[in-house]
Amino acid sequence: MPRAKGGVKTRRRHNTVLRAVRGHKAARSRRYKVAHESLMHALAYATVHRRTKKRDMRSLAILRINAAARQAGMTYSQLMNGLKTAGIGLDRKSLAELAIREPAAFGQVLTTAKAALGAG
Repeated sequence: MPRAKGGVKTRRRHNTVLRAVRGHKAARSRRYKVAHESLMHALAYATVHRRTKKRDMRSLAILRINAAARQAGMTYSQLMNGLKTAGIGLDRKSLAELAIREPAAFGQVLTTAKAALGAG
């Protein structure tokens, strides 16, 4: 029985990796060994950064809410405390969108939060 060398499978595997790293620079997109290493790192970073992106977006929403609240003479923590006291369950992403796209609606939310803080 002749020896099976697996040339077709190896070539297919190499081509798959090389297609995946097409946008990488220099040897990272041309040489299999370097390309495979580059791909493994890229996949690992992609996994980690999917988690980091969620953190970054929450942080950005908080910055936006704080900026809008301070324009109305209130801090972020006071606003969040007022919303909790008033029983308003808006998440930070929605609040940030309101602050940017619907300033009038955000103003009403601020008024409600201020009233809840004054009453409490």
